[in-house]
Amino acid sequence: MKDSAQTLVRDTAANVYQPYPASILEVKEETGDIKTFTLKFKDKEIQEGFTFRPGQFVLASLFNCGEAAFSICSSPTFSDYLQLSIKKVGLLTGEIHRYAEGDEIGLRGPYGNGFPLELLYGSNVLFVGGGIGLAPLRSLIQYLLSKRSEFGQITIFHGARTPGDIVFEKDLATWDKQEDVNVETTVYRSTPEWKGNVGPLTSLWEKATISPSNTKAIICGHPAIISYVFFDLLKMGFAEENIISTLERNMKCGVGKCGHCSIGSKLTCIHGPVFTYREMKELSSVS
Repeated sequence: MKDSAQTLVRDTAANVYQPYPASILEVKEETGDIKTFTLKFKDKEIQEGFTFRPGQFVLASLFNCGEAAFSICSSPTFSDYLQLSIKKVGLLTGEIHRYAEGDEIGLRGPYGNGFPLELLYGSNVLFVGGGIGLAPLRSLIQYLLSKRSEFGQITIFHGARTPGDIVFEKDLATWDKQEDVNVETTVYRSTPEWKGNVGPLTSLWEKATISPSNTKAIICGHPAIISYVFFDLLKMGFAEENIISTLERNMKCGVGKCGHCSIGSKLTCIHGPVFTYREMKELSSVS
């Protein structure tokens, strides 16, 4: 799947920097500052040939605003569309939050390596997502659930600042109803209506039985929080190669030319954004 995704870029785009117009099919408000956009390329041939691995990203562009990298948050098994969950943080994201069904944006990609699917088959999988960090994990969760018999127990931990900041609430509820899937959510600041867990992501460890010997941990979230997750997983006995995460960097070109996303000798847009903990230790700026 990785090879075919990169082939699409080479075969359909004479210029790898050229975005292709995509129509917005639906806009869903996840939280006060996060929206999920369902998109479809206007060119039928491009849409039909668009394939990707969970964990890969695209560059989304708006006229007069530039472009930015966003992880694809839908599964590659949904071939009629792709989804991007976008947090409003600046000029481009603020503008795209004004867009509605029927509007168009530019897309190019997919880029990056994606999650190592070949390492997950037959294993239990633990997902740990903080805030909007659940978006790239959602793509992989949906993919695993579409091939449920090929994976073991699936555990999903999600952390948010407040109950109002929980993303993909309907998805979380749906996943939790499936066999051999355990979903736990925690918030840092509670409200009178909240009946769930209160505390950091690491306070959820006691909510599930996790066996490091046959479990792969997939993590995404703010670095300040994820560093504590790494620490606890290593303390539990997880092997460094079984802890897998995505790194946030300023990815501009997507094809390894500009150097904005360099980490030591690596380029996030080419060698990442997915790395194992062992690989991250070897990067001079993430040790």
